[in-house]
Amino acid sequence: MELSEFKKGIKSDKEDQVSLRGITARHIVQAANHLPGAQDPARRARIYEREPKWKCPQNLELTEIDLGSFKADFMRSKPAEYNTALLAESDNTSKEKGIILQLHGGGYYEKIHNTYRDMAALYNELSDGWDVISPDYRVAPEDPYPAALEDALASYKWILEKEYAPENIIIAGDSAGGGLSLALTLYLRDHDMPLPAGIITMSAWTDLTKSGESYEENFNIDPIFGGTKETMVYMDGYYKDDDPHNPYISPIFGDMTGFPPMLMQVGDREVLLSDTLSVAEAAKKAGVLVKTHVYPGMFHVFQMGLSLYPESKEAWEEVRRFIRIVKGMEKSEE
Repeated sequence: MELSEFKKGIKSDKEDQVSLRGITARHIVQAANHLPGAQDPARRARIYEREPKWKCPQNLELTEIDLGSFKADFMRSKPAEYNTALLAESDNTSKEKGIILQLHGGGYYEKIHNTYRDMAALYNELSDGWDVISPDYRVAPEDPYPAALEDALASYKWILEKEYAPENIIIAGDSAGGGLSLALTLYLRDHDMPLPAGIITMSAWTDLTKSGESYEENFNIDPIFGGTKETMVYMDGYYKDDDPHNPYISPIFGDMTGFPPMLMQVGDREVLLSDTLSVAEAAKKAGVLVKTHVYPGMFHVFQMGLSLYPESKEAWEEVRRFIRIVKGMEKSEE
């Protein structure tokens, strides 16, 4: 789908489609991301290192799993009789239990932080108690491609080893994590491994060649990445000496045939808008069931607002509906 055609279809530039709180959030995000050094990965890493310890809700338990080259957060609803043993050391299986593999964003430069633990808790709630694993996968520049893909694959293999049924697995990711979700699914399909039951992407970064129309058309209106090329979007440390046209780096160049149902959300002010629209269109042509929702006036991964403004609440409610469809609790036509 051409970006210009899309814009004609929904009149996405009208501010009257955006809530006051959504507009306020957009302005705050824009101001914060245009402070000196705001896009510097090393500076952002230092900020996240000073985060207070995440306070786990009383109904959940959060454990850290060691997967060799990286660690992962594992979150689950607290059992009736609380067991402090790490799941990694347990013989319990999960044949009837579902799990969400959450792949975090950050341009392949940032590690996991507390916002993703908040999102994991919300995924648990919206799925009526499914487990959530969030790998703190290796990142650039120290660990460029294929490190992130290898760690995502290792996390998925761990899920299968714990005997979660593929029909009870959903892969979800935002930004770079959204692209990584698609790249992982491509790898699984190409290597005859069981595919998940569904995929959720939020502002997926699927084109590291930056060839889509929105990289130019939205350049001056993107609140986070707009107006400058001194941002993570324009860093090439992830693919380094590899070809960014590789579908495992830029899934936009991959064949989505055989993929499970997908929910793809994006804001209409993003430079990455084309990344979602092009993949969604290609997937539909390949026979994949895809729900694409472009949120007027919204910015990159606006869902991090959780329940702070209507657009984010609506997006998460849409996630709830999609998970229920995947779980067979609602009709697929919805």
